[in-house]
Amino acid sequence: MNAKEELVGHIEGRKVAYVRVFDRVDETTVEGSLEEVLPKLDFEYDNGFGAQTLEGTIWYADGTWSDRDEYDGSEWWSYRACPPLPNSVTSEVCS
Repeated sequence: MNAKEELVGHIEGRKVAYVRVFDRVDETTVEGSLEEVLPKLDFEYDNGFGAQTLEGTIWYADGTWSDRDEYDGSEWWSYRACPPLPNSVTSEVCS
């Protein structure tokens, strides 16, 4: 898997505020704007077997984020958003 292509495919047009990716193999961190990070992520890695290779977080301008998940040697980006408060809690907290 190409790390750059994977990240570009994952963000799906979302406005990226900041990216931080840690390569566990090289023990290096790449971080900055999307434009700064993408050229440094143009490398192949095995995303389907063995230990997790990449860790990281993508922060989006709307307050959501993505981070890395791993299971049984496979790894991928997962999009995250804080769930809304239930109406009963919202009315209690906001009144």
